[in-house]
Amino acid sequence: MIWWYAAKNNKRQSAIIISDTSAKGLRSWKTSLRHLPFVFRLLAITAIIAAMARPQTMFEEQNAEGEGVDIVLCIDVSGSMTAQDLKPNRLEAAKTVAIDFVNKRITDRIAVVIFSGESFTQCPLTTDRRVLVSAIENIRNGLLEDGTAIGSGLGTSVDRLRTSRSKSKVVILLTDGENNGGLIDPQTAKEIAKAFQVKVYTIGVGTDGYAPQPQNTPMGVVMANSKVSIDEKLLKEIARETGGNYFRAKDNEGLTGIYDEIDKLEKSKVEITSRTRYTEKFFPFIVAALAFLFLEMLLKLTVFRKFP
Repeated sequence: MIWWYAAKNNKRQSAIIISDTSAKGLRSWKTSLRHLPFVFRLLAITAIIAAMARPQTMFEEQNAEGEGVDIVLCIDVSGSMTAQDLKPNRLEAAKTVAIDFVNKRITDRIAVVIFSGESFTQCPLTTDRRVLVSAIENIRNGLLEDGTAIGSGLGTSVDRLRTSRSKSKVVILLTDGENNGGLIDPQTAKEIAKAFQVKVYTIGVGTDGYAPQPQNTPMGVVMANSKVSIDEKLLKEIARETGGNYFRAKDNEGLTGIYDEIDKLEKSKVEITSRTRYTEKFFPFIVAALAFLFLEMLLKLTVFRKFP
């Protein structure tokens, strides 16, 4: 259309002979805007084509219904969790896989408990994924008295599930050390878990031998090798007697695989209903096309009206 208009316009061009090529004032605002009606016509046709393409917006709604599992993520935050045999360190690696795990459990209620020399409920049982993710992201070393109180961590986790009516109650306990403190002995905590029918999956984190760990010295923070001491016998016993499993994570991939395996073992009964709605969006283009056509006709009948 532009080519046709330009060719037609060139044929209509008239010429007059003048004595001075420096003549001024021959160009007016009408001649400057003489192509405006054609521009409006192009815009109108463009809007019509867009309307005929039938633009739509899609809204998909999902409702998840089913029987979930009540889960407590019990995470060790002791000083040894800053060891860097996992990247960037054990604690950050544990937080990353915990967040991924939370986002996969659609209908489950999940709580977060942290422990070192004492234990603390970072987040109670909830289905709000944003709250859970925020609580996990805010976990850091130094929040609690240092140490490794496995019994206190497990005891607090079981207490979170004590009043739960879910058919399946699970604790995922992650640690990298041996019990050396706390108000509750691990054996006692294990018996409490059995009494309330809480299944405990235990995870030992750390490589074999020694691992690099930042340590504070009078000269500042330096890296030193620390011995990896995991009480695997205790963790296996807790898992076995409560109906769970024991896992060992020596690297990031292994830790991710462990949570994936637990995710498969503790399946929820979920029914997802999807509804898709489409909303037509062609009407504004029709209005625009009519407006541009009206402006074109208005200019042709008024400002650019031709007289025979």
